[in-house]
Amino acid sequence: MITEEKKEEKSLNFIEEIVEADLQAGKYTQIITRFPPEPNGYLHIGHASSICLNFGLTKKFPGYTNLRFDDTNPVTEDTEYVESIKNDIRWMGFEWENELYASDYFDTLYQYAIELINKGLAYVDDSTSEEIALMKGTPTEPGKDNIYRSRSVEENLVLFEQMKNGDFPDGSRTLRAKIDMAHINMLMRDPILYRIKHAHHHRTGNTWCIYPMYDFAHGQSDSIETVTHSICTLEFVPHRELYDWIIEKLGIYPSHQYEFARRNLNYTVTSKRKLLQLVQEKHVNGWDDPRMPTISGLRRRGYTPESIRDFCDRIGVARRENMIDVGLLEFCVREDLNKKALRRMVVLDPLKVVITNFPEGVTEMCHSENNPEDILTGNREVPFSREIYIEKEDFMETPSKKYFRLAPGKMVRLKSAYIIQCDDFVKDESGEITEVHCSYIENSKSGHDTTGINVKGTLHWVSVPHAQEIEVRLYDRLFSVEDPSSEEGDFKDYINPKSLEIITGYAEPALNEAREGESFQFLRKGYFAKDPDSTEKLIFNRTVTLRDNWAKAGN
Repeated sequence: MITEEKKEEKSLNFIEEIVEADLQAGKYTQIITRFPPEPNGYLHIGHASSICLNFGLTKKFPGYTNLRFDDTNPVTEDTEYVESIKNDIRWMGFEWENELYASDYFDTLYQYAIELINKGLAYVDDSTSEEIALMKGTPTEPGKDNIYRSRSVEENLVLFEQMKNGDFPDGSRTLRAKIDMAHINMLMRDPILYRIKHAHHHRTGNTWCIYPMYDFAHGQSDSIETVTHSICTLEFVPHRELYDWIIEKLGIYPSHQYEFARRNLNYTVTSKRKLLQLVQEKHVNGWDDPRMPTISGLRRRGYTPESIRDFCDRIGVARRENMIDVGLLEFCVREDLNKKALRRMVVLDPLKVVITNFPEGVTEMCHSENNPEDILTGNREVPFSREIYIEKEDFMETPSKKYFRLAPGKMVRLKSAYIIQCDDFVKDESGEITEVHCSYIENSKSGHDTTGINVKGTLHWVSVPHAQEIEVRLYDRLFSVEDPSSEEGDFKDYINPKSLEIITGYAEPALNEAREGESFQFLRKGYFAKDPDSTEKLIFNRTVTLRDNWAKAGN
């Protein structure tokens, strides 16, 4: 079960407490959980919490987790989504015991439906969807029985078989449970179990033209797999009564449903319908656009599985929904990348500096640490020459009192290289500074400085003749308001126009060795990851800035 060391490390969440109590009471010798995504879109950060919870339980306690695709709606499903879901779960660091599909159980579910008909607990309804909705009543008014509810078992069996055989058009008939049209829980007012859909299924082809509803497939699939703890989000609380009712009436393995609170992320939407809109209407460049809250988008942006698992652990498992600050997710990736990302110097807004007393045509190698947080990463060589690039913001003609970067007559240290002093600068016709002339201080090279000169500013830089031109994609939050779904009008009206800026950067040569997806800290600029689009040129995506600029701006 769980070790004392782990208990001291962190208290159990309420789901873990339930599981531990069940195991200690001997209710189960092992637990079985499942992660049941619909293959109708890519997984997003909300799914990450469910993944960590379901798979995390069976890492902590004896048992295993199944991956089961809820593929009961052939109209919206695709094998592309199936493969992306499997890739995301594995990338997150988890492995399932069995890969299963609700469609694996279509024959069994059909037989379950016949069993309910035989018991007088299900009937074929010819009503339209509008008529069904009208007769269901309201939370304060009971629904009404319709004329089809009194059909005989024999008639229902014939009609249900005809539905299966494709004798009726879409929407013309449904199979409904016969429970209670006056039930206080409106979901128990004769819920639909099967509907007609003449549509090609990604796994069963055209074998079926009737498909079970989620409420009918969910609990029975859990039961078939002997799932002990079926974990859902809070919106399924009203569904639990139906979940238990169907299992009880069929007399099958009594899986039990538990609910935890969904965590909403600000400046984000996680509705699959809305994410699909963003993709289809080309507000983003696909499901894995680095601005998307999808796991594949976060991965492409440079997020690590460790940072996402840490985020899910920090937000915890609770019984009440609340809004989580996306800044916490960004904090988690900063914490992780600070420990593991290699440091590189890249200038994003270049200003040329000419070191007038350094010989022309000469290259001198400097040595710079790859990651000061991890000495095992060692050092790298960085070429230094007479002409270098620095950031434009690192030079000021008339500096303020607390400006410790380069200015006329001022000294700064070039990271891992020399101390330089500004002697002069050049302006163009418009008055813009185009070049700065400096002299370097001999014997001031980093690691060998014998000058005794102390400077307060250290700048990153890149040697001009050795600079590698790269494309830099500066990603920011996709929405400019905290809760775009609750604002007036269309949520897409609140897309942040500055969510992507593409610029050219100049990098030290070592960045040429970057692998796809590898993360780096661009000194003083943020964390960046190599994009898979890097074919003809190097492309880097900004994962996150070094500091939370939104909090600083008061957003």
